[in-house]
Amino acid sequence: MDLAALTIFRAVVRENGVTRAAAKLNRVQSNVTTRIKQLEEQLGAELFIRDGRRLVLTPAGETLLPYAERLLALADEARHAVRADRPRGRLRLGTMESVAATRLPGLLAQYHQQWPDVALELETGTTGKLIERVREFDVDAALVATPFDPAVLGDVFETVPVFKEELVMLTPRGHRPIREVRDIALSTLVAFERGCAYRTYIENWYLEHGVRPARVLELGSYHAIVACVAAGAGVAVAPRSVLGLAADASNIAVHDLPDIGAIETLLVWRRGHFSSALNALKQTLLGQENVRGLGEAGGVDVADVAGDAEAHARVQADVGADVA
Repeated sequence: MDLAALTIFRAVVRENGVTRAAAKLNRVQSNVTTRIKQLEEQLGAELFIRDGRRLVLTPAGETLLPYAERLLALADEARHAVRADRPRGRLRLGTMESVAATRLPGLLAQYHQQWPDVALELETGTTGKLIERVREFDVDAALVATPFDPAVLGDVFETVPVFKEELVMLTPRGHRPIREVRDIALSTLVAFERGCAYRTYIENWYLEHGVRPARVLELGSYHAIVACVAAGAGVAVAPRSVLGLAADASNIAVHDLPDIGAIETLLVWRRGHFSSALNALKQTLLGQENVRGLGEAGGVDVADVAGDAEAHARVQADVGADVA
């Protein structure tokens, strides 16, 4: 059983078939099929069964897969370790959209200038999805919000805090001040899909006060979320840092959420799965004045929302009810 065979096995699983795996690996299909058969002979067990036109993992294949992932990840780590003097190779980084938009551009530019031999691949997602991507070795590390329940990280991961984010509530301008949940005049929460840690924090804040949003409008970007709030579709929670991205924040009011406080952004990777490229990224992140937050860098000041009675009346008329 060699690493090349395990790489082919993993590709067949990920690509859901021999044809796509062969294309991904730049091999002919017959070679992929032969290597899978040889691996099965070495192990004395079938790894796949055919279900119509699909290949399905057998119980033996299901057992082998996590071992293959770990062995390949360890081999990749070893290759990096012997060249620890100069980071190189591929580094797959997952990140929340808010971090990618506000924190990373300058940091990644600095990283690329310092370590040009590293091919950095970036993907975005919610904290929940990114943790699973790291768990399954689909990315080498991820920048995630501290989960509402930190126990979900267990002892599988290593983490280091790199940023602090102040969560604020966004409402249409003219909304009355928010001192508690029942001050929220709009019954819709505009948020990312489940798995977003910030959404979990705000939903638990609602529940702690005995209320819940009547509905949740799920969107995939902060640009869309801010636009919907400005249009009066609902309220949202976001890191204060993303407000600097809004082209026009004149129709948004921003409310502090002292009950929630600052949320740490963590760099997360699987325990023992480390490389010189990842270590260089960690040092780049820790070398900045990140802990102070970005609230003063392009954010929107809290509006004097108590005064605009006419706009407040429009909000009430559009929505019609307090939070249910």
